[in-house]
Amino acid sequence: MTISNVNKSVNLFPGPMVPAHGGEPAPAPGLTSSGRSFLAAAEAEPKYSCEFGSSKYFALCGLGGILSCGITHTAVTPLDLVKCRLQVNKEKYQNLGKGFKLTYAEGGAGGLFLGWAPTALGYSAQGLCKFGFYEVFKNLYSNMIGEENTYLYRTSLYLAASASAEFFADIALSPMESVKVRIQTSQVGTFPTTLREAAPKIMKEEGLNGFYKSLAPLWGRQIPYTMMKFACFERTVEALYEHVVPKPRAECSKSEQLVVTFAAGYIAGVFCAIVSHPADTIVSYMNKAQGSSMGDAARALGFSGMWGGLGPRIIMIGTLTALQ
Repeated sequence: MTISNVNKSVNLFPGPMVPAHGGEPAPAPGLTSSGRSFLAAAEAEPKYSCEFGSSKYFALCGLGGILSCGITHTAVTPLDLVKCRLQVNKEKYQNLGKGFKLTYAEGGAGGLFLGWAPTALGYSAQGLCKFGFYEVFKNLYSNMIGEENTYLYRTSLYLAASASAEFFADIALSPMESVKVRIQTSQVGTFPTTLREAAPKIMKEEGLNGFYKSLAPLWGRQIPYTMMKFACFERTVEALYEHVVPKPRAECSKSEQLVVTFAAGYIAGVFCAIVSHPADTIVSYMNKAQGSSMGDAARALGFSGMWGGLGPRIIMIGTLTALQ
């Protein structure tokens, strides 16, 4: 497949793609392949706020990640709180409804937002790296393999770029994730409930290891999650425009495109939640049980225990991914 054929399908990146050798003959000087003048073609080109691949472009992607991840994860703190408690104490909280009821009874309305501060800080840092580095690595790997291979193997490119980005994003997330989970899953009255008290306590008792002891299972949770998130989202968008939306993307209004984006995000989020849930349960258990390893957590939970809280997490992750 030549790039001239590729351009008739879906462009991976916002900028125009240059035809490979063997493509259509060059147009006459001053004219495009359709016979229009360069000026007319330029006027028809969509206008972008910055050049793709520029420092400003990557900075804006990172800023978008801070806002989308920080705001959305903080907004669903009550659901995340109950989900974590279901994962580590299924006998007490039993299900989503009872989990909310008991949490409210123990701490009131404020109790539903335990861990909001480390959530906001941690997922803002993660979003910066996740969305910013995803575009950086996507551009880097695309330049390495060339434009035609970029299109032909675009799903592999999405997977490689998202895995690379998430590796660094989890290093940024891990300290605040550890604080959040300890606040949310500790027995009432046994552990501080604010970031300014909880972080120094972990540092005093466990040192830096207390903030990074669950990094490996966090990678096990987040890297498959992010690979599924970006790859599934990108291909679902393509499929919706090809098989569901009755007109080309270029002819859709901004609101119509937003509906497609939201639907693709929710679909991707459901798959994200399923593939990453066992590792998410292990992360919650390890941060609650001091000194436990991944093996200890897996043995204590058992296969069925690692799927506790999946329902709330599907709702949470589907909503998060769609909003992001």
